[in-house]
Amino acid sequence: MLLLTLGLLLAGLWLPMVTLTQLLIFDNTFSVISGISGLFERGNLLLGLLLLAFSVCVPLLKMGLLFRLVNHGRLSTVRLKRLLYLMHDYGRWAMLDVLVVAVLVVMVKLGAFASIEVHPGLYLFAGAVLMIMLLTGVVVKLHQPSPE
Repeated sequence: MLLLTLGLLLAGLWLPMVTLTQLLIFDNTFSVISGISGLFERGNLLLGLLLLAFSVCVPLLKMGLLFRLVNHGRLSTVRLKRLLYLMHDYGRWAMLDVLVVAVLVVMVKLGAFASIEVHPGLYLFAGAVLMIMLLTGVVVKLHQPSPE
């Protein structure tokens, strides 16, 4: 499941996510990665860094931690507890990227001269984020000490 989720995440980051059409003439199709690089090219460094951090780095970090927790054969109890703490307390940040996409869609829908067309990248990315959340819950629950 982790490998499938990683594949969904990478495809969702690179495949086209949305096409913005303005005044029925100007079309811009972008993915998460192309959107972030466009922000950097236009000088929006802070917004580009925020999206890079929360849409790319945080999900990839969570995937890495999940792989580590699943293959924890040589982890000490203290290190295992620390990883579980990270997964639990920082897991809520994974939904920030979905919020960014939702705000973008609402902003475009509110414009009188603009429309948005959703592409498979959006669904793959959202599916990956949901799978990461589901797998995080399962892995954390499996590694919590049982009440005795």
